[in-house]
Amino acid sequence: QVQLVESGGGLVQAGGSLRLSCAASGRTFSSYSMGWFRQAPGKEREFVAAITGSGGRTFYADSVKGRFTISRDNAKNTVYLQMNSLKPEDTAVYYCAADLPGYTIVTRAYEYNYWGQGTQVTVSS
Repeated sequence: QVQLVESGGGLVQAGGSLRLSCAASGRTFSSYSMGWFRQAPGKEREFVAAITGSGGRTFYADSVKGRFTISRDNAKNTVYLQMNSLKPEDTAVYYCAADLPGYTIVTRAYEYNYWGQGTQVTVSS
């Protein structure tokens, strides 16, 4: 079992940056693949980025590639999402998620067993 808590959301102007953090409980954090998803009002939850347990592989949605970077610090049980060049269309609630096994990249929301409560990101134009 793992519990996830996101932080770092807020209001930022277009072109700005934010770094989201997701802190996980438990002693086996490195065993989990991690992902970031987002959900805008009236829209379905969509995949943003994923990272394997070791951090050796990452994968991004086309809409954020080149602007967002996912990383993790297994010693701190934390996964990050660095978001640069933010656009108004990035406005959403951002969720982190965890799944076993840790050696795969997981992009489908239904495959993740554990979710955080979400953090709001608002990008003004």
